[in-house]
Amino acid sequence: MGAKQRTDAERQVADLLDTARKSLHMSVAFLSRLDGTTQHLEVVESSVPLLFREGSEQAQETSFCQAIQDGKLPAVMPDVRAFPEAMKLPASRMPRIRSFVSVPVRLSDGTLYGTFCAAGLTTDKALTKRDQALMDVLAQAASVVIEPGIREGVRRHQIEGRLLPLLAGGGPTVVLQPIVELPSGDRVGAEALSRFPREWEKAPDVCFEEAHSVDLGHELELAALRGAARHLDRVSGYVSMNVSPAVLLTPACTALLDALALPRVLLELSEHDRVEDYGALRAALAPLRAKGLRLAIDDVGAGFSSLRHIVLMAPDVIKLDRTLVDGVTDDAVLRTLVKSLVDFAAGSGAGVVAEGVETAADADVLAALGVGYAQGWHFGRPGPPEDLAACPPRARVGGAVGAGASLGSAGAEPV
Repeated sequence: MGAKQRTDAERQVADLLDTARKSLHMSVAFLSRLDGTTQHLEVVESSVPLLFREGSEQAQETSFCQAIQDGKLPAVMPDVRAFPEAMKLPASRMPRIRSFVSVPVRLSDGTLYGTFCAAGLTTDKALTKRDQALMDVLAQAASVVIEPGIREGVRRHQIEGRLLPLLAGGGPTVVLQPIVELPSGDRVGAEALSRFPREWEKAPDVCFEEAHSVDLGHELELAALRGAARHLDRVSGYVSMNVSPAVLLTPACTALLDALALPRVLLELSEHDRVEDYGALRAALAPLRAKGLRLAIDDVGAGFSSLRHIVLMAPDVIKLDRTLVDGVTDDAVLRTLVKSLVDFAAGSGAGVVAEGVETAADADVLAALGVGYAQGWHFGRPGPPEDLAACPPRARVGGAVGAGASLGSAGAEPV
């Protein structure tokens, strides 16, 4: 079994340790981490590797480093045998350390991370305070190298500490926001939205981004999809569900979707999520769309990004981002952009849903521009399925409604 491959940071620290070992003519130099109970040798540069092994551990209270931190031993010991306290410790017997220098490694906030040390198997009367000063400089350089990784580790631990219990409990709370037909205001469906514990003080998109950054994003998205799917039996009309292209390509996601009443599902893909392989995405969606699943491209217009998703995926619905909608009444540029997208959607047979509609005036202008559907606080805030009972879908004959295709679906209550 080969040695563990070092990270870039560990290689940089190893270079610093090698400088220390050779400059001080010592047998070994190492960076150790002190966790309060155990000393971990994280990076080791040694001329006698069988005695000093990277990854080895010892009780912190029995180490030279801890005794130095406690003031029981000096930072520089040219001859360990001259210090009775040192001779009581295991390292004085095996591997019979006879010269030693150790300095603390502190992070930028003053936190003690561990120690930067050099040890010899023979005495070294030339070892002095000047050598301690060199070690201090090298230890400071090491702290600069390792701190980003330490901070990242803390960040991951905090995120996992929030998400893992949430996932074990079934995932985020899923609420529904009504989607209505313009200009009537009749509900045609609802979008399923994830909500996270209030004490986190984090927006849902931030929670999903953090989850993906610690390799829990797929699991969190699937949990949210399962939560949305449970609402299909509790409300009439269709339910709009969000998923990223990467998760959609997983077998777990396609299997989950395939088990649903697909004519009542509108699947939303974010426009700004990168797609590596449109062919693979179309192939994954094809059997689901053949069974009645409808596809929406979400966040259209966010940052005025490319319409590549729309051109290559031929969605049934495009959803206008709230940045194009909020204030459209008083902004001629927004009105022009919205009208262009409405005309584009009509030409490709897609319906248009405006997100983030908060005023009656904006709703009226959007309807006049040909937008067929809308959602936002003006029509209802996200809430439990029971809240949708106040605005059930209107029964009507299927067919084109507003601009582009109807959001109605065969086999479901008309929406």
